[in-house]
Amino acid sequence: MNNSYKNLSGHILPNSATMAGVCVTVISIIKGMHIGHPGRIVDKVFAVDSIIFLASAVSSYFSMRFPERTARLENLADATFMFGLLLMVIGTVGFAFEIL
Repeated sequence: MNNSYKNLSGHILPNSATMAGVCVTVISIIKGMHIGHPGRIVDKVFAVDSIIFLASAVSSYFSMRFPERTARLENLADATFMFGLLLMVIGTVGFAFEIL
């Protein structure tokens, strides 16, 4: 196993799960406070983002379970996590400026 992959999944897995929880919390706040109007999609952006973070967590978990595929699965987990963070920033900025 390449040393660059050692322990990466141990960091991605808990952080992905936390970020999925943050997305669910944001959706709950938006829905609970009846923020926005029916045309806004910010809650849908965070819902998709939670699925992306789930995919990152699952990839990370499987990379720990299947050592022969660690490099490939960790690359997938890493890329998915970074995409999830980017989408979260887009959703947050869109929500703050009432764009989405």
